[in-house]
Amino acid sequence: MTDNPTVLFVCVHNAGRSQMAAGYLTALSGETVTVRSGGSEPGNAVNPTAVAAMAEEGIDISRAVPQLMTTEQVQQSDVVITMGCGDVCPVFPGKRYEDWDLPDPAGKGIEDVRPIRDEIKRRVEALVADLTMAGR
Repeated sequence: MTDNPTVLFVCVHNAGRSQMAAGYLTALSGETVTVRSGGSEPGNAVNPTAVAAMAEEGIDISRAVPQLMTTEQVQQSDVVITMGCGDVCPVFPGKRYEDWDLPDPAGKGIEDVRPIRDEIKRRVEALVADLTMAGR
């Protein structure tokens, strides 16, 4: 793994889970990790409830735009984390892959999105700790 690893978060619409995870990783890792996110079928906009839930944490993802995950993004990443779309993500030797089984926040109210957000935060904190240890 390089000194500054690249992490790609992928979910179907790149509008909720992957955007929250990217927001947390950007906030928690500082400049030590390159963060990307994408979707297999990107939506038109980031889920407003996900935006609101992250704002409660002091993280602004309101300017994020859902993007198509590309093969190049996967090739250029050290860690690829899928959330409900692992079967469409290309697999390359030497990459670290994880599938985070998390509910989709689409169509849910803030009370239901908060636990999803909190679980994403817990997993991202563990990822940051792991990446920090791997870089030593």
